[in-house]
Amino acid sequence: MAEVQDGHCDSTSQSTDSLRVEPIYESFLCPLTKQVMRDPVTIDSGVTFEREAIMKWLNECLSSGKRLVCPVSKKELSSTDLNPSIALRNTIDEWMNRNEAAKLDVARKSLTSDSTECDILQALQYIDEICQRSRSSRQVVRRDGLISMIAELLKNSSTKVRQKALETLRSIAKDDDDNKVEIAAGDNIRTMVKFLNHGQTQEKEKAVSLLYELSENKSLSERIGSVPGAILILVGLSSSKVENLLIVDRAEKTLENLESCEKNVRQMAENGRLQPLLRLLLEGSPDMQLSMAAYLGELVLSNDVKVLVAQTAGSTLVNILKKGNREAREAALKALNQISSYDASAKILIEAGILPPLITDLFTVGSNQLPMRLKEVSANILANVVASGVRFESIPLDHNRQTLVSEDIVHNLLHLISNTGPAIECKLLQVLVGLTDSSTSVQNIVDAIKSSGAIVSLIQFVEAPQREVRMNSIKLLNNISPYMGQELADAFRGNYSQLSSLVRVIADNNGVSEEQAAAAGLVADLPMRDSVLTRRLLEDGAFAMIISKVMRIRQGEIRGGRFVNPFLEGLVRIVSRITFVLDDNPDIIDVARECNLTALFTDLLQMNGLDTVQIFSATALEKLSHQSKHLTKVLPAPNPGLCFSIFPCLSQKTVATGICRVHCGICSARESFCLLEGKAVEKLVACLDNNNEKVKPSGMVTIGQDKLPSELLSMWISCLISLGYFRRWGHNDHVTGK
Repeated sequence: MAEVQDGHCDSTSQSTDSLRVEPIYESFLCPLTKQVMRDPVTIDSGVTFEREAIMKWLNECLSSGKRLVCPVSKKELSSTDLNPSIALRNTIDEWMNRNEAAKLDVARKSLTSDSTECDILQALQYIDEICQRSRSSRQVVRRDGLISMIAELLKNSSTKVRQKALETLRSIAKDDDDNKVEIAAGDNIRTMVKFLNHGQTQEKEKAVSLLYELSENKSLSERIGSVPGAILILVGLSSSKVENLLIVDRAEKTLENLESCEKNVRQMAENGRLQPLLRLLLEGSPDMQLSMAAYLGELVLSNDVKVLVAQTAGSTLVNILKKGNREAREAALKALNQISSYDASAKILIEAGILPPLITDLFTVGSNQLPMRLKEVSANILANVVASGVRFESIPLDHNRQTLVSEDIVHNLLHLISNTGPAIECKLLQVLVGLTDSSTSVQNIVDAIKSSGAIVSLIQFVEAPQREVRMNSIKLLNNISPYMGQELADAFRGNYSQLSSLVRVIADNNGVSEEQAAAAGLVADLPMRDSVLTRRLLEDGAFAMIISKVMRIRQGEIRGGRFVNPFLEGLVRIVSRITFVLDDNPDIIDVARECNLTALFTDLLQMNGLDTVQIFSATALEKLSHQSKHLTKVLPAPNPGLCFSIFPCLSQKTVATGICRVHCGICSARESFCLLEGKAVEKLVACLDNNNEKVKPSGMVTIGQDKLPSELLSMWISCLISLGYFRRWGHNDHVTGK
């Protein structure tokens, strides 16, 4: 049926004349175009032309100033009137219909698996041509049952056949919903989608163009979206940097059509295309806004998308939170909960005014109050926005200029913490943690806690069975402990089990957690000279456990992330408590000996970069060395003999072997805490090289504690001079202890 050249067949170059049953009559052809006329008109000369062709001829004559003549007879025209040749038009239509019917019949026979590739391509080319002529031709194709036959060719092994079938189906579908529905029958849409993912460039181009045509029908747009992966692939194509522009454009326009279906909008949002959902959220009906807000709360959003949503729809969601009914507020809360979990988007929500309605929802009681499950969401959002690090003392909540750190607001938060379930307790404790993390607002929170007397109830949460509640309470107490050390000590003395709970947290051996670091910092901030708490820690076995952890960290046995250093600092401060209660406590001195604290703190002096560890180690050595004069075993002075008693000028002052030159007795680092015997002096001197000025005085004071004999003091001063310390400072008061 078709010509074959070099084994290949090009459907675009093949004529469909061989399919014609009746020949073309000369009178059917326009003299100008040599094509069959569709709208024949007769001019003044009596010659018939295609309307469009003769109008173009006449217009060119008029515009160029030429005489109006018939292009065939060259007869001058007295008029430009165009008289429709209805009879000829009807005759041509009848002839065309007979030929189309005959050619369609031949084409149908060619659309079978037995036909050659060239025959199939020529048949498709003919069907494509007649479908582009008129809608009636497209209807004939449907009535003759050709659509299903062409759709079956989408599975043909020939790439050319598949491409031409896609192209022909698009022509059949144009402006005809019935044809579109038939094309979409069965799994045809699924097959088209496969071309988008696995097809060659031309197949992708023709497949996405056909899908675009089908998507103009609203009911079919839902079916396209229901094909697994269809929207994901289209979203990928629409944002592709490597596909050709036609594919990208058609994919984008197809997605725009698919937006008419709410289910498709949701799928697009799931696949990162949020704008349609946000548009419906901003411009849709109240019911649509509710639906989109609710769905937004279910999505997992990347941080960049959270910022986009906050910028685009943050104010709308906050407004729903303020004025919507309960169902709408619930949807808005869930969406805001998602968006607020990133610092940058949380700050945008704060600017949009989210704080006042959040606080109102949390504090409202009575018939208008939210259910506890929604208050929990509000509490979580509040915790999220507080974590953003904004200065909340400058953000008013109401016309009274109250802020989140105002005393009344904090009192209400504390009241809620004590009178709700674990879920809300946890989040509101987290809110207070965030507020006390800030140096500008921590004092406001401390003052409110003091004035409310809430410290006892807050301490109770360190024994909470829920880990998150316990951790947030410990973090909060750790943040306020530098300001409320005595109040915390008084509360712990009222219930030792809570202190024991902190010890158990510190003792946990599963790495080093934030909770452990906070617990260590909290215990370390309790008053150092509180011997009652120190003895309680002894009874709990805290010091032996903590010293073991310090040594394991020092030896590299315990490793961890960012919490190891603050954890170690807290542990060292806790151990140093022992040295503050040595006076008149022989049993505590025995503990210090048993733990060999002189050796421990001397070793810790070498932890460069951890200034707190060095400061408290030096201070602890100072306290220990202060006891040395009481613990040194002083030997009786030897009898000088008669001669030397008569002639003292002949005597020579000597120090017996094994006698401490500082304490003039038998000393040891372990038993009498002698710094000289413990080789701590050199390490204390090394602390003077620390850039932190707070570390230097600790070393100086400790060196000066021992009231050194003049010869040894001179030796240490010489050591310091040789190291250049006096040239730097210009005085030696620290060294001599004056």
